[in-house]
Amino acid sequence: MTEISDEDKERIELLTMISGSKHEFQKLTVPQLKRLQELVKRKDYSHDKKAHKSKVKLLGRINVRIYELEEGKGIWN
Repeated sequence: MTEISDEDKERIELLTMISGSKHEFQKLTVPQLKRLQELVKRKDYSHDKKAHKSKVKLLGRINVRIYELEEGKGIWN
């Protein structure tokens, strides 16, 4: 059995939190978003085309949300 790393646990926890509801994603703070971005970027999904596509899409959403919060120009703020 493979040991799950602390980083994997943290990534899974954040992903679980936002996957339940679109509103939960909006509630994440900039530090949480940046940490999630870092954790997702590090994870290699190249072996799974569908998972890799989801990773790229999520990173895009995270980038937009960070921009909205930092620049204060979000339509949905």
